Amino acid sequence: MSYFFVSVLQAFLPVALLIGLNWVHRPLPGIRALGWTTLLAWLVGALIGGHLPSGQILRLCLTVAELAALVLFLLCQFSRHQRLGLFWQCLLIAGAALHWADNPSLTALTSTTVVNTDLLLNISAIVLALATVILSAVLITMLVRTVPLSRWPLLLSLAVLLALPLSGNLLLLLMKLQVLGLTKSLLSYVAQVTNASAWLSYAPALLITLLLLLRLPGLFGLRRNTGQQTDDILRRKSQAEWQNARRTGLWMVVAVLIVVLSQLYWDRIASQPPQLSAAIPVTLAEDGQVHIPVEQIRDGKLHRFVWVSDDGKAVRFFVINRYPDRLRLGVVFDACLLCGDQGYVMEGNQVICVACAVHIFIPSIGKPGGCNPVPIEGWKNDDRELVIGRDALISGVNYFTTIVTLDVTDPVDGSQLTNISAQYKFRYGGKTWFFSSEDNYNRFRAQPRQFVDIAPTAEDGEPEDQ
Repeated sequence: MSYFFVSVLQAFLPVALLIGLNWVHRPLPGIRALGWTTLLAWLVGALIGGHLPSGQILRLCLTVAELAALVLFLLCQFSRHQRLGLFWQCLLIAGAALHWADNPSLTALTSTTVVNTDLLLNISAIVLALATVILSAVLITMLVRTVPLSRWPLLLSLAVLLALPLSGNLLLLLMKLQVLGLTKSLLSYVAQVTNASAWLSYAPALLITLLLLLRLPGLFGLRRNTGQQTDDILRRKSQAEWQNARRTGLWMVVAVLIVVLSQLYWDRIASQPPQLSAAIPVTLAEDGQVHIPVEQIRDGKLHRFVWVSDDGKAVRFFVINRYPDRLRLGVVFDACLLCGDQGYVMEGNQVICVACAVHIFIPSIGKPGGCNPVPIEGWKNDDRELVIGRDALISGVNYFTTIVTLDVTDPVDGSQLTNISAQYKFRYGGKTWFFSSEDNYNRFRAQPRQFVDIAPTAEDGEPEDQ
């Protein structure tokens, strides 16, 4: 489900249910008055939220005002005045719209300045989510009027649900302003209440479900009463009441399912980063190079490989034929200088950076700059195979963080250990050597030719990071 659909649910659903409860004990104004005040409040709140300064003092004052407004809203629920109901509807909607429009992720509504398919789909998701929110508010008003004792528990529950993230923001701002000290308990509370936005969808759905369960005995009673009526007029009235109650309950079930399934889909599927395809392991041939058949990689798909260096570092790279009508390979490390080694995936005919979701122009793969993958130098190919040298692969070791566990031998005393467990290592003869003790490490470093019959290279003499 679109992020924009879920973001609207999280921002407006708890507030919409509060508004529905706000009208349970008050006379409703006309539909036109409700519609125009709601639209105006939404526009004002969205405009303020979209241009809200980032100053911490301003946001602290706004958060305190919002918490105070929630308390005042609950106190005003003892009044039945219609204009007071309209006032709180406007204020609550404006506040929800402000928070929604203040979300920096909304800049992804469209990536261009023209109307395109993405923009239309995202706007449609927002409209459908708002329709779901409005439907939920109307239905909860109708349901609570049949179960009046549930009104205050629902009001308090929703107020607490909205107050929790506000309290977390308040504490965070006070810590940033050094009014409060940084403590483990405060930081833990702030993290838990400010990073639980999904519950702004789940909790209202749970409250609606509990309300429906409370309403079930009344529905069964209406059904029995309909069957027991002997008078035709009373029976028709009772039947109409039963049908209306059943229809309201069914629509509430539909609304709950939409909210829960949308949030679940976003949490479990849509919000998850793309998964890298499995990397095919490759090794160096006797000539010190990797050989890959061209037929394996000329189909225009992203082919991922991994080579493990002698110190256990997993070096990923991928190969792609950049043009559909001729062989023009792009041979690059599966990492970029800006985003690190999170890698790239191919969706459809697009190559996408996992870290920042930038779409890479496929013909540009192999060229440096921007979020393009880091090019591999010195490779060559003909119509039969692609050849990549060892030195070219070693140049990419520092781009990656994954280390594979390897069984290694201490060249001094022949003891067996792993590259992960070794505390000392030293590069000599173009290879990394591992040692089980500091004494062995120092002996090898002083006279490496005494233990291995390998000539030194230009890169020798540097101890590896301990």
